[in-house]
Amino acid sequence: MPSIGECPILLDMTTTTDVSLSAPLSDSASPPDLHEAPAIELVLPVFNEEQIIDSSVRALHEYMACHFACSTLITIADNASTDSTLERAELLAGELEGVRVLHLDVKGRGNALRTVWGASTAEVVGYMDIDLSTDLDCLPGLLRPLLENRTDLAIGSRLAPASKVTRGLKREVISRSYNILLRNLLGISISDAQCGFKAARRETLAPLLEDVQDGGWFFDTELLYLARRHRLSITEVPVRWVDDPDSRVAIIPTAMANLRGIARLRREKPRASAGEDGPATPMGRTWIGHGAHPA
Repeated sequence: MPSIGECPILLDMTTTTDVSLSAPLSDSASPPDLHEAPAIELVLPVFNEEQIIDSSVRALHEYMACHFACSTLITIADNASTDSTLERAELLAGELEGVRVLHLDVKGRGNALRTVWGASTAEVVGYMDIDLSTDLDCLPGLLRPLLENRTDLAIGSRLAPASKVTRGLKREVISRSYNILLRNLLGISISDAQCGFKAARRETLAPLLEDVQDGGWFFDTELLYLARRHRLSITEVPVRWVDDPDSRVAIIPTAMANLRGIARLRREKPRASAGEDGPATPMGRTWIGHGAHPA
């Protein structure tokens, strides 16, 4: 878990944007009004994370308050947890301004992201893993080009030359092999499709969400595949990343699901426009906390 320490303003904007990030929040500043659209909405998908949810959400909440003067919403997306994760998330949402909870009755990171991003009114939407494997100091690099409208999507890459990554050889080999498959079989020239650290401009992302079929780990790959098909700009961001030894990702089942997803995309003819099959149906969702999504 990265320490927060002092809170300098990391962003020194040199171009004019609609969102002011360069000025720190003063002690007397009022909290953002989340009845209005936030500038940024970050999603934390969780499944049985009762041990770390409190510290991770507090760390992210403090970081965003210290480093971003624009309004930020943090949404904890609970993927049918069976431990006390949901209860702890509800307590955090009741205590921390700008934090809310979405409970889904089904598992799947893709389901959570599609539901939250599809309902969001933020200018920029993103997500990161709840274990904070990606250093929080990488957030400005991820969000800045989007807020400056210089790219459509920004994604973390553990394989970028400037990245500093700590993980075992097995995961390193699997990751590199997977991305080679994507280049050869789908023509996706992206160095790291599966890093849990991504963001996008909502208005650009929205049409793609209706075409993404996968609701699990392959969601990221399918989204990037469609983004390339729609000729959207994608910025890869180097990260400082430390592997979580208690990761919930089951390597073999996830790898098999990814291979099935690649085979499906190769069989399918890309849809020319979004919404051919209509939007995804909401599944047992309940919004809780400050700025909860209106019914």
